Amino acid sequence: MTAHAPASDPVPGAALVTGGAGGVGLATARALARSGRDVALLGRHAQTLDAAAKALTRESGRRVVAVVADVADRAAVESAVAKARAALGPLLVVVNAAGVAESAPTLPPDDALFDRTMATNVRGPWVVTTACLPDMLAAHHGRVVNVASTAALQGARYVAAYVASKHALLGLTRALALDLASKGITVNAVCPGFLDTAMTERTLAKIVAATGRTREEALVDVLKSADQASLLSPDDVAEAILRLVRGPAERTGEAVEL
Repeated sequence: MTAHAPASDPVPGAALVTGGAGGVGLATARALARSGRDVALLGRHAQTLDAAAKALTRESGRRVVAVVADVADRAAVESAVAKARAALGPLLVVVNAAGVAESAPTLPPDDALFDRTMATNVRGPWVVTTACLPDMLAAHHGRVVNVASTAALQGARYVAAYVASKHALLGLTRALALDLASKGITVNAVCPGFLDTAMTERTLAKIVAATGRTREEALVDVLKSADQASLLSPDDVAEAILRLVRGPAERTGEAVEL
C-alpha cells in the first residue's frame, strides 16, 4: 500500500533524499518523516544510511529505507530508485542534498577536483531527478528541491569548481521548472550560506592548515565573506525545504536564499 502524507500536504507519495546520512539531507529527511511522509535515504555508505534510516523509523513511526548509489552513476541510481519505489510506492518528492565542496587555487589547475565536483553537484541532481520523474508525471504531482548555495548567486575565492557547480545547479533548477510547469511538478532551490556541518568543518581545517590561523579566526573570516553572523543550522534549511515541498504548483523556479 502506498503511504500518504497528511491532508495538509498538497502532494502525497514518498520522498527520496540524497545525502541522507548527515547534514542537510538527514535534517530534511527527519522533517519530512515527522510531517508524515515515508522517506528513502540515498547515499554511498550503506552502514551509515542504514543506521540513520532505523533511527528515523523509530523516531517518526514512518517507513524510512536506505538505498545505496553514487548520485552521478545513472545505472546505480535507477536501481536504487526502483528499490525505494518497491518499498514505499511512488516517489513524488525529491530533495537533492548530496554535495561536495573542495577549495583549491586556480593554478595549478586541478581538473580532477573540477570533474568530481560537477559530477556530484550537477550531474547528480540531474540523474536523480530524471530517474524519479516518471512517478511524478504519472501522478501529475511532484516536488523537486535542489540544495544549492549562496555560491549559486555570487562568486567566492578558492572554490571556482564549487561556485561553477552551484551556478549550474541553479540554472538546471530554473530550466526544469519551465519544462515541468504544466505537469504539476515544481522545481526549486534553496541557497544557504555556511552551515554548521562536517563539510564546513573540513573547510575550516583546511584554512587552518594552510594559514596557521586558529579555527576561530578562520571562522570569523568565513562568516564575514558570506555576510553571516553565525553558521546556519541544517534544521533551518530543512524547514525551508519543507515549505517548498508543501508549496503550491505556482511556486516554481525559485532560489530561496537563507
